[in-house]
Amino acid sequence: MSYHVTSYLIFLLLRSFTKATNIDSSLVSRRQVPYQTEELSHDDFNTFNSLSDVSHLKEAVKQILIPRVVGTNGHKQVRQYIVGSLRDLGWSVELHKFHDRVPILGQLKFQNIIASLNPEADRYLILSCHYDSKYMGDLQFVGATDSAVPCAMLLNLAKVLKTHLAAFRNTSLSLMMVFFDGEEAFKEWLPEDSLYGSRRLARKWEAEGFLDKIDILMLLDLLGSPDPTFYNFFSNTETWYSHLLSLEDRLIKEGFSTYANSGISQLQPQRYFQAQTLRSSYLEDDHTPFLKRGVPILHIIPLPFPPFWHTIEDNESIIDFVTTENLARIVRLFTMQYLLGDITKKT
Repeated sequence: MSYHVTSYLIFLLLRSFTKATNIDSSLVSRRQVPYQTEELSHDDFNTFNSLSDVSHLKEAVKQILIPRVVGTNGHKQVRQYIVGSLRDLGWSVELHKFHDRVPILGQLKFQNIIASLNPEADRYLILSCHYDSKYMGDLQFVGATDSAVPCAMLLNLAKVLKTHLAAFRNTSLSLMMVFFDGEEAFKEWLPEDSLYGSRRLARKWEAEGFLDKIDILMLLDLLGSPDPTFYNFFSNTETWYSHLLSLEDRLIKEGFSTYANSGISQLQPQRYFQAQTLRSSYLEDDHTPFLKRGVPILHIIPLPFPPFWHTIEDNESIIDFVTTENLARIVRLFTMQYLLGDITKKT
């Protein structure tokens, strides 16, 4: 991803959000559809929160944490692992394949991975990340935060929530996961040398009319290091971002795993999701082609970026699994709260 933020703290819109209430309604999708969710009950919250499998999370990271530049054997190995894992869990998986010419390496074959609980659903919450790693010549770049850990988090979510997600195999609102290929630039981040998979998929789905089926696209990136701080970026998904804050608040009250607390955040050092909006920044990432086409976005990426971003130090040694599992809990609680809103509305 490309990072263009100047003195970002100066440009924070310092105001508190209106926290999500017990019953909250907002607009979703390009069609501005009203959608209402309810706060998870105490029992549901505890059930979903308790479904941790850190051993599986670590194993998934291990399987993905290899050099996986597009077109290499490592890239194929990771793709097969992701596809096989999701198919074993009963997901419908398709590969969006295309060729493109890139700097340095020439013609390459790209394959976006698209996994659906219900391929016939009318609406989707999409969780996404990218699975390729950056080309760095002879250097062996494995990209732990960028984005082996986000990929592992999604696979872990699919595994630990398997029984509960079964209810959404035949519903009109369902869950989709997209693992984008070719996010990284091969030479220099330019419009034509970056976001290969997301640019092509957004264009394809626009032509097919599929973009209107996306309620929200949540993109995870640069996760896994201790003390990340996240901000809201988009006014049209502020309500949904506030759900992440509220879920973190509930986790704190229920006895959250300890924060690493290195004091990165000068605002609220004891939390991940900050109650502020960055109003003067531009982060190019796999959400960008969809954002330009009006798809509502939640971009879960830490600011500032980890200090080892795009260096070979972004490896297994920097992964903090306490932080990673904390974030995984928040994402899976958000996912279930969002999906259950549709079922609750109909009962």
